[in-house]
Amino acid sequence: MIAIVDYGAGNIFSVKNALDYLGLESELVSDNDKIKSADAVILPGVGAFPAAMSMLEKSGLVDTIKEESAKKPFLGICLGMQLIFEKGYEFEECDGLGLISGSVHKMEEKDLIIPHMGWNKLEKLNDCPLLENIGDDEYVYFVHSYKAYCEDRNISAYCEYGGRVPALVYDGKYVYGAQFHPEKSGETGLKILKNFGGLI
Repeated sequence: MIAIVDYGAGNIFSVKNALDYLGLESELVSDNDKIKSADAVILPGVGAFPAAMSMLEKSGLVDTIKEESAKKPFLGICLGMQLIFEKGYEFEECDGLGLISGSVHKMEEKDLIIPHMGWNKLEKLNDCPLLENIGDDEYVYFVHSYKAYCEDRNISAYCEYGGRVPALVYDGKYVYGAQFHPEKSGETGLKILKNFGGLI
């Protein structure tokens, strides 16, 4: 079973619908025991970094997420991906979950529309299990104003938007993050979610 963490800041129903479509067993969860008993975990997220971290902390799930992401497949989506880094700088400096080294800052590329919204091509950088059967000319859907800054070794794929924007990150073990919305990215997104389900 894949636990979809429901902490009040996630686009949870579209993720659940996509997993249901793929025949992957999943459940919306908001307690530690359910996360611990799950085979894999997805952390969705929409909104602002500090507010989302505050909601996660109030939910009492932070320690469990840190523990479980070290031993089972874990996927952060959109803001959920940003939360897996050490710090975010949306409105204020805020500690993240620290699952991957790096930080999240506002996109300030000149002459570009922010937020970055719409379809963009995935450019592969490093091998990653979630990129199995993903071709070299596939597009995914983004909606975000902040981006991650991390080591190249943790970037599995990126897109070009006034420079390199990390799109899919991976710690080399269990933790993955998608800046795009796989549940809104058509067949390509479904293949990525299917690959995640195949890790169980």
